[in-house]
Formats: sequence, structure tokens, C-alpha cells
Amino acid sequence: MFIAHLPAGYICGCMLTDRVVPEQGKGRLVAFLIGSVFPDLDMLYFYLIDHGLHHHHHYWTHLPIFWLAVLAVSTLAGALVRKRHFALGAASFIGGVFLHLILDTPFAGICWLYPFNDQNFYLVTVPATRSWWVWSFVFHWSFLFEIAICIAAAVLYFRRRLTRCKNVLL
Repeated sequence: MFIAHLPAGYICGCMLTDRVVPEQGKGRLVAFLIGSVFPDLDMLYFYLIDHGLHHHHHYWTHLPIFWLAVLAVSTLAGALVRKRHFALGAASFIGGVFLHLILDTPFAGICWLYPFNDQNFYLVTVPATRSWWVWSFVFHWSFLFEIAICIAAAVLYFRRRLTRCKNVLL
């Protein structure tokens, strides 16, 4: 997935903050959005240090076990210092990370069973049909899902803006 992580994070983050935890929703939405793109920061390491030698989905940023550990530690820390908003903010961020991992699974693969098994789980293999691997994904039929997610996020955004404007006028 290339362009739809942030739009998908917006859709899911809005659903969560509007329905599940509406109080202090803006901060939780921001945490969810940051989490939805955070795992791909490993692309800096992939290009600048690793020089593309290893699939970036094998780095710690794409390992579910790491994020489960972070969730456990942040929940415990929030409970110890009695700061519910800290734990909820961390959970929102990690929720965004898990959305990212779920979206990467079908076409790029994620090692869901690591450290017990380092196999990438995916549904469809995107063949290398272009000289630059990115174009292979962009021209694959699966990219239509990303376009649909982006359109849905844009519709949601403008609907929410319109609703806010109507509420201000009333």
C-alpha cells in the first residue's frame, strides 16, 4: 500500500473518535493518523542504510509482536501514573499502526507469527512487471483499492466539514 494508509487512518480514526471515545477526539484522531503511517518511516533506513537489501516489512516497525509489547507497556505505564488519556492516546497510535499492518497484509505481506515464524502472510503476489518496484504496485489491479479508500476518505472529510458548517450556522 502506497497512498491509502493516511486516508484509511482518517476513516478509522474518525469512526473511533466519533463513536467509541468522543471526548478529546481530536488528539486521539491525530495519534491514530500518525500511527497509520508510522511503520513506513522504516523506508528511510531501507534506502539510506540498508540499501534495499532486506524487505522493509521484516524491520521492527512492521512486526506486530513489537507493537503488542508497546501497547502492554504503555497501558501499564498509564495505569501506574493514573493517566487514562495517556493510555488511550497510546492505544489510538497503536490502533493506527495495526491498521497499517492489516492494510499491508493482502498485497505486501506481514510476519504475523514472528518470532515463531518469519513467513510473510499475504493474499496476492504482486509480480515485478516494471523496472522500479513501486510501478509494479501502482499498475497492479490492487491499486484500485487504494484509490477507493482515498475517495472514501475525501467524501468523509467533506461531509464532516459540511456538517460542522451547518452546526455553526444553526
